[in-house]
Amino acid sequence: MRELNDTLTDALLGPILAREPAAPRITHYDDSTGARIELSALTLANWAAKTGNMIRDEFGLAPGARVAVLLPAHWQTAAVLLGCWWAGTEVVLHADADAELALVAAARLHETTDIPEVAALSLDPMGGPVRDLPVGITDFATSVRGHGDQFRPAGAGPALDGADVAKTLAAARGSAERQGFGPGDRVLSTTGWDTAAELIDGLLAVYAAGASLVQVTAADPAKQPQRIESERVTVQRN
Repeated sequence: MRELNDTLTDALLGPILAREPAAPRITHYDDSTGARIELSALTLANWAAKTGNMIRDEFGLAPGARVAVLLPAHWQTAAVLLGCWWAGTEVVLHADADAELALVAAARLHETTDIPEVAALSLDPMGGPVRDLPVGITDFATSVRGHGDQFRPAGAGPALDGADVAKTLAAARGSAERQGFGPGDRVLSTTGWDTAAELIDGLLAVYAAGASLVQVTAADPAKQPQRIESERVTVQRN
C-alpha cells in the first residue's frame, strides 16, 4: 500500500522492482530509423534516479516545483517523468511560464523562452548529446550521466497537471482496469503522451498494472504482426 509521503515513482516502480527488477519494462521502437532500445525495471529506475538527482542537485528544485516536460513518447521520456516524480516535482506537459525547469526535445527549444532553466534531449536511440546548443541550455545526456543512480525522495507535491499522487495513481489504476492490463502483460502502443489523459492511458496505466510497454514511434503497419509475435505482445492499444 502507498504511504502518504510516497512519490508517484515509488508507487509505480516499487512493486515492479520488488517482483521483477530484471524483466523488460519499456521496449522502444522507432520505425523511421530502425532503432530498438529495451530497458529493464532496474535500468529504468537508474535513469530515473539520475534524473531526480539532476533536478534536485544541479537545478536546486524542491518537492512541489513545476517542471515542463516537452517530449514525445520515448524511452527517455519515461525515465525523465519517473525522475521528476521521484524528485517530488509536478509535471506539466506544456510550456508553462510558471515552470522552474523545462526538459525538452531539441526541436522544441523555441517554446521555452519564458522558463528559467532548460535541459534539452536529443532523443538519440542511445541517449547521445545535443550538438551546438545555445549558451545557457543544459545538455541532458551530458549532465545526467554525472549524477548518482540511487535516489532518496524528500517528499512529493502535485504529480501531474495539478493532480496529487493519490489522484494520479487512482486514474492510472482505473485506466489499467478499463483497458484490461494485468501483471505480466506486454502492451503494444503507438499513441503519444501529449496530454495528461494520454500519458495516464499510455504509460502510467501500464506500470500501475505491473505490465510492460512496447512503445512504437512512426509505426510501420507492415512490421506490426512480426513485432507482436517477437515481443510476445498480449494487449494492443488503438
